[in-house]
Amino acid sequence: MSRDPIEGYFDREGRLVLWPSRKRGDLRRLVLERLIERFEPERDYKEIEVNAILKAAHTFEDHALLRRELSDGGLLDRLPDGSRYRRVTS
Repeated sequence: MSRDPIEGYFDREGRLVLWPSRKRGDLRRLVLERLIERFEPERDYKEIEVNAILKAAHTFEDHALLRRELSDGGLLDRLPDGSRYRRVTS
């Protein structure tokens, strides 16, 4: 059985404890795909709700980084004014 390549980036509670370095873009994508699972498809979220979910999902106190990475990575849609977010489904 192969080891999960991002296992070491999460603690036992499933919280992200370390953000992969820039040269590990492949791992960043896997981390983002794990984080987006915390959002329900077909549901709109206010920014404050997105922030709360992301704050609970990591330990290094940078929910804005994660929100931006999810959006830039095409996993979380955002209205131009930032008032609503939605998980992207394929």
